[in-house]
Amino acid sequence: MQLRQMAVAFLLNEHREVLFLQKKSDSAFLPGQLVPIGGHMEKDEISEPERACRREIQEETGLAEHALAGLELRYIVHRIKDESEIRIQYIFIGEVQAGSRLMESEEGRLMWVDCGNVMNQQVTASTKEVMGHYLETGIHNHKTYIGTMHGVQGQAAMSWAVLEDWESRGSL
Repeated sequence: MQLRQMAVAFLLNEHREVLFLQKKSDSAFLPGQLVPIGGHMEKDEISEPERACRREIQEETGLAEHALAGLELRYIVHRIKDESEIRIQYIFIGEVQAGSRLMESEEGRLMWVDCGNVMNQQVTASTKEVMGHYLETGIHNHKTYIGTMHGVQGQAAMSWAVLEDWESRGSL
């Protein structure tokens, strides 16, 4: 079984919109779908998902460090794909400073989508699960959540837990 790690960002603006990349229709990976900004981690980034995420943000949007605020790891999602690959996705949430200029890449077109309308878009099941959880729960705190994708009656579902250092919390 192979292991694939990705780092992505849900970048929000002052209008409660999230930035997505609409993949080209001839893309080998998720053609035509809206995906969060980000992608696969390089070998030298495996122990530094935030570095990978920031690199992907710059490559796909042209946004520099000063255009981002509050970028933090909020979700880690696990799933098995085609019974041959374990995918681990590090999901960061941050804000784009007002007036920041975006530059599109050859990967697709950038689009702002109202947070409340993400569920009605052509996005992956994991994107729907993360955004749904964030809007219900995650927006109210700064915790990091672990999600495991699974199926329930043929539909995608996610089981959530808070990632915490139980030893430092006196839970022994």
